[in-house]
Amino acid sequence: MNKFLLASMLSINLAISGSALANDTPEERIKAAGFTLPEPVKPIANYVTWRRSGTTLYLSGHGACEGKSVLGKLGDTLTVEQGYDAAQRVGLCALATIKLAVGDLAKVKQVLQINGMVAAVPAFTDHSKVINGFSDLFVTAFGDDGKAARAAVGMSGLPGNMSVEVSAVIELKD
Repeated sequence: MNKFLLASMLSINLAISGSALANDTPEERIKAAGFTLPEPVKPIANYVTWRRSGTTLYLSGHGACEGKSVLGKLGDTLTVEQGYDAAQRVGLCALATIKLAVGDLAKVKQVLQINGMVAAVPAFTDHSKVINGFSDLFVTAFGDDGKAARAAVGMSGLPGNMSVEVSAVIELKD
């Protein structure tokens, strides 16, 4: 079974089963889904990967960590499934950044906003299906608290020919 289907099924099962969320940490749920957090990315220009203000954590636009970004454009060289995988990799990198910023993913109260950008040809219309890779992973980690207000938009290009870039706003526990 591919990761696209596995992650979708797991996030649905976790959303239905609140008791599983009460007993497991976000990292345990990610591991149970077959994922490993990568090393967080370091900035490649004049910015920071995260900034905290009180209980709000802002994540800069992320690609995948460890040079594992999926390159190309949706609707040209990449399928929706490949885009979903790319967004999932970006999600893992974002989770690694959150852990770096606050020390423990269990400190996340809720995900407030996700802004997903998809490099695509003008005729491509499945941007939301691609960004579901990111969103589904966050629901796997945080349950319903991983659901966020969201944008999924097409771009003519992204830095380094990445297919997906995502920024997010996270609320932390007091």
